[in-house]
Amino acid sequence: MHNLANLKQQIIYMPWKSVSHRLSHWVTYYPWRVLLLVFSVVVALSSGAMNLGFNSDSRVYFSKENPRLLAFEALEAVYNRTDSVFFVIQPPNDSIFNLSSLQAIAQLTQAAWQLPYASRVDSIVNFQHSYSDNENIIIADLIPDPKALTETEILSIKKTALNEPLLVNRLVSVNGHVAGVNVNVHLPGKSPMESIRLAERARKLAGEIESQYPGVKIRISGIAMMSNAFVEVAMSDNLKLLPLMYSVIIGVLWLSLRSLSATFAVVLLIMLAMASALGTFGWFHGHLTPTSAVAPTIIMTVAVADCLHVLLAIRQNMEAGQEKKQAIQESLHSNFQPILLTSVSTMLGFLGMNFSEAPPFRDFGNIVATGVAAALFLTLTLLPSLITLLPIRPRLKQQRTERPMHHLAIFVIRYRKALLPINGLLAMILIGYAPDNELNDEFVNYFGKSIEFRQDTDFLSQHLGGIYTIEYSLDTQQEGGVQEPVFLRNLDRFNDWLKKQPETVHVNTVTDIFKRLNKNMHDDDPKYYALPDRRELASQYLLMYELSLPYGLDLNDQINADKSGTRVIVTLKNLSSKQMLTFESRSKAWLKTDMPETNIETGSTALMFAHVGQRNIRSMITGTLLVLVFISFILIGAFRSLSLGLISIIPNLTPSIAAFGIWALIDGRVGLSLSVVASITLGIVVDDTIHFISKYRHARLEKNYGCREAIRHAFSTVGEAIWITSAVLICGFIVLSFSPFTINSEMGLMTAITLTIALFLDLLLLPPLLMLWDGDANNRK
Repeated sequence: MHNLANLKQQIIYMPWKSVSHRLSHWVTYYPWRVLLLVFSVVVALSSGAMNLGFNSDSRVYFSKENPRLLAFEALEAVYNRTDSVFFVIQPPNDSIFNLSSLQAIAQLTQAAWQLPYASRVDSIVNFQHSYSDNENIIIADLIPDPKALTETEILSIKKTALNEPLLVNRLVSVNGHVAGVNVNVHLPGKSPMESIRLAERARKLAGEIESQYPGVKIRISGIAMMSNAFVEVAMSDNLKLLPLMYSVIIGVLWLSLRSLSATFAVVLLIMLAMASALGTFGWFHGHLTPTSAVAPTIIMTVAVADCLHVLLAIRQNMEAGQEKKQAIQESLHSNFQPILLTSVSTMLGFLGMNFSEAPPFRDFGNIVATGVAAALFLTLTLLPSLITLLPIRPRLKQQRTERPMHHLAIFVIRYRKALLPINGLLAMILIGYAPDNELNDEFVNYFGKSIEFRQDTDFLSQHLGGIYTIEYSLDTQQEGGVQEPVFLRNLDRFNDWLKKQPETVHVNTVTDIFKRLNKNMHDDDPKYYALPDRRELASQYLLMYELSLPYGLDLNDQINADKSGTRVIVTLKNLSSKQMLTFESRSKAWLKTDMPETNIETGSTALMFAHVGQRNIRSMITGTLLVLVFISFILIGAFRSLSLGLISIIPNLTPSIAAFGIWALIDGRVGLSLSVVASITLGIVVDDTIHFISKYRHARLEKNYGCREAIRHAFSTVGEAIWITSAVLICGFIVLSFSPFTINSEMGLMTAITLTIALFLDLLLLPPLLMLWDGDANNRK
């Protein structure tokens, strides 16, 4: 056990004491000079915001060296990129096979070619149907002229479409009640306005068709529309969450400080910290994303904490009879070390996000860390200078709120022996649920149900197909190898295997084309719906078919240039990341066993998101552990005590793990958004611990208080600031939980839960731990 004498022996002269004295003197005696310097620095930093860009591409969540992204880009370099705008047409009478609906689809198909960046348009109208006609093979649009169709022709088209494997569950539903028009697009990726412009034109086109054909409802999905949804959620977050956060902060500041001057100073500080952080990011020519775009909201929340500690200490000093200038100097002197330590620990927590596999989370962490650094600089310079110049008055005695903290201190001291096992038991119960979480994700669910893209994509998944796909590149490594009968038979077996899987909705493969052409060559005899048995025959079929295809509808998206490989696209039901990875593993195992000589590559946007979630969790575990080690060393060094530093880790590490236990009871799925929460919260929750222990040690070492009196002193001096700053942080992250972007909302909710647990433990567990460690619980002054 440590006693007071041992603690005194640990006192070593700390350079920051003289620094804090000089700083407090400078900002109170030369406030105008300080303000001039501060605004000069902020202007220089914030001017970099002109270089900021915005990246709406869904692939921004994958680093350039991500092996899954590299494999998918290599696949697309051979077979073309598959980003698309997908129109879903729902007729009023639950059947597309009528004159009006087919005309609407035909008009939409033709007009879709005019969409920006469109490279290919597919629908049942321009599907290249082949059939035999008096020893001739006709290859033409399935519906060449929808305006002149008879009922008999419509019935024939319906029969053909609903029996064509390349159409059913891809461009027409099984029973024909909805149809699709797929537009492949190739966005240059130079500006976020590309996806916005494309989405606007697509929605305008859909509106025009709906107005011309009453009762027809058109929904729009596809990967290209998802990129636009990223832009829309980012704009929604900044338009709705920032004003709400400002309202919360101003309300809390006014209720806690009752001072317009202090509230104005804090709001100004927040704005300058946000501008400095975004400007600094801009100087590095950074691009914001839906995840990093919410960084200002977090900076706003975190920046308030240190301000409140300084302002509440100033007010307490003035209430104790000090003049304003003396109160400011004393506040800076007593809070300099805790504020410095808390800011560094918070920055470390957010910098730990650089271990994330997703670049937007790295940018988010770096922007917030920069904002925290800016807030620290402004709290120590701008804030005291403004308070020196602005009028501020202490509260009247009847307005003081230390009494609740006084009663809480008495409660904690009296029931310290019971609080330790009770808090420990509750924490262990919650921690026990943490392993029940499942590492899982669904990237479509990143968008809340209020988002139009999510609504339209859900409709697509329920009625036609979906945007969850896996693409397979099967390369024989031999020129013309796709025409080999053995390869075609194996490919057809793979096609059959895929269709039997419960997750599969549709399989797009060239074997269906070869079978249809073989049937056509035998006068459309159904028994010849089979693969050609000779390479020469397959080569002739393929050549004849390709020469007959119109411009823009070739087979380059399915067969590579030298005919050595082919692409198979499998459309799947909405799958979680775990289910997606299981399906990929199962299919690769089949290919390895049944097509061992074939070179296989897989990829898709859904598959990349499934993999990045798993990789991100592993990376963030490493990052969080390193952050924990660094923060532990900082606390041990700051408190000059190995045991005290280690004890302080208990109320800081426990909240993150316990919060995952609560999450297991709420949801149970941990994905991309929650994988970074532990690192973020570890840097934040340590702040209150540092402030409480600093005040406790100050009372023990410098005021020579006994253990109980030191606990009371800590509660009376910093208790109010702890619960107010925690309330601001919790409210800030709860505001973030209202984001329609699930990555942001889940991160906000989980962080709020963690901070709530941390507040509970800092006030009810940390003091009993300190008394147990100090071994002086019965000591009275």
